[in-house]
Amino acid sequence: MPGRFFLTEGVAGMADPPRWNIAPGQEVITLTIEGARHMRWGLIPVGRVNARGRPVMDTIVNARSETIFDKSAFVDVKRAVVPASGWYEWTGEKRRKQPWRITRKDGGLLYFAAIYDIWNGPSGVQVHQVATVTCPPSADVRDIHHRMGVILAQKDVDQWLSEGEETAKGLMKPFPDGALHVEKADNVDWTAA
Repeated sequence: MPGRFFLTEGVAGMADPPRWNIAPGQEVITLTIEGARHMRWGLIPVGRVNARGRPVMDTIVNARSETIFDKSAFVDVKRAVVPASGWYEWTGEKRRKQPWRITRKDGGLLYFAAIYDIWNGPSGVQVHQVATVTCPPSADVRDIHHRMGVILAQKDVDQWLSEGEETAKGLMKPFPDGALHVEKADNVDWTAA
């Protein structure tokens, strides 16, 4: 959906060390129209309020493609891309969950559609923050999760970053069936970040 992902190669001139267990709250490489930078994975929505009119401070890691252009939580967010070598999903019962590693069959990078914003915190702190965008799953991952990240073809990255809302809506769809490889991921150190 993704809830954890991994990136094992440099992207856009950023030579980060390989990371096999990237979790929400950590810094991730993010591509924007202005270039590549690190952002915190998890978005505190700027315009979101609860039923009493108080600001909601819940962190959003994944945003549904069906609502990103409609919800007040996403007013004025910008579009970004989070590159990854793959991501993880889990199936099964609590304490017996099976982790699965999902990658492109051709070994290429995945380009997750994302939204980002800058959160202005206390004492003038500014946090660049990003959330990936999700959609219904492709046939490749349907048996392990009911959602998946919107994965852009490399040729569509610039369109996602720079084109209008209607073009962006047309890109928010499942990755083509048969293009992903799913395997058991029993050899990951889940305590390492």
